[in-house]
Amino acid sequence: MTNPESREVRSALLRWYASRKRDLPWRRTSDPYAIWVSEVMLQQTTVSAVIPYYERWLDAFPDIRTLARSPLQKVLRAWQGLGYYARARNMHRAAKEIVRRFGGRLPVEAEALRALPGFGPYTTAALLSIAAGRPIPVIDANVRRVMMRLLEIRGGADSRTEAEIRTALETLISRRAPGRFNQAMMELGALVCRARNPRCLSCPVRGECRACRLGIQEVIPAPRKTTVTKQEAVVAVIRDGGRVLIQKRPPAGLLAGLWEFPGGKREPGESLRAALAREVREELGVELAAARPLVMVKHAYTRFLVTLHAFDGRLSKKDLGRLRKQTDRSRRRWVSLSALRRYPLPSGSVKIAEYLQDVDFSPVFP
Repeated sequence: MTNPESREVRSALLRWYASRKRDLPWRRTSDPYAIWVSEVMLQQTTVSAVIPYYERWLDAFPDIRTLARSPLQKVLRAWQGLGYYARARNMHRAAKEIVRRFGGRLPVEAEALRALPGFGPYTTAALLSIAAGRPIPVIDANVRRVMMRLLEIRGGADSRTEAEIRTALETLISRRAPGRFNQAMMELGALVCRARNPRCLSCPVRGECRACRLGIQEVIPAPRKTTVTKQEAVVAVIRDGGRVLIQKRPPAGLLAGLWEFPGGKREPGESLRAALAREVREELGVELAAARPLVMVKHAYTRFLVTLHAFDGRLSKKDLGRLRKQTDRSRRRWVSLSALRRYPLPSGSVKIAEYLQDVDFSPVFP
């Protein structure tokens, strides 16, 4: 690292971290499994949101063997609300591999980790540095932003920027305490060198920061342009006495393996009721006899915002009887409202389920 001075930055950063770091549960353990859980959960999720999930997860799955032998549905249910469910599925698959190949002990070798599901460069580097003391830089959004400002790298983050940052970090990282160094870099980005309104006066390395010296820290990195697509979807809450019908999503794709109420996206120019009737016909093979609006909920994903319209749907006695006779419980089930909490549901469906449990869900049809 040619600019700024490595020794000064490293020393100031570690002193600052020792006195200002947050007291977080995963910083009180040296267990590689617990550290792995925290690092996966923290990807694209705030610290405050992760803490209760982390603690509940370790209560439910205290070690890799417990996680490996647990049903996937229980794992997804424990993850419900964190989003990006592929992370949970990969952890479950990786746990099975670790039990099969390594006797239930998480390997601390780069080659072995990279071969496991879900272990990309970030997770591998974080685990090896924090749990095993290997001097491998960790680059996340916070670290990237700190380094781009320190080095005065203008523009957006691309492959060339990533390579320049990695080369600089390989020189800068502490050989004695690589785990603490990586955590200090991430903590600095989270608390001080923030994306908006950076707290430069509180920064331990501002004297070595080129962007701060030039007064351009607010425009580094260049803001990314993101397009959020709005979508509308409809679902039918179909009842049979005190039970409601839910079905399982396909094993691949968005929200794979989760359970939801029957329904789908509204097509352009289509009314909500027409969309609902079409979706029920296509998914269940029956005709919707009547529908009354129940509740509208909204949920934001990374690149789109979904408005979900839930209807209380009624079927004819004949069609309801046909659905009762279906025996493939792997795809479709009738469950009580209280039992819904045992199923992993997408966030929009969770909001609908909570609504159903909070209101008098008595029949609304004459």
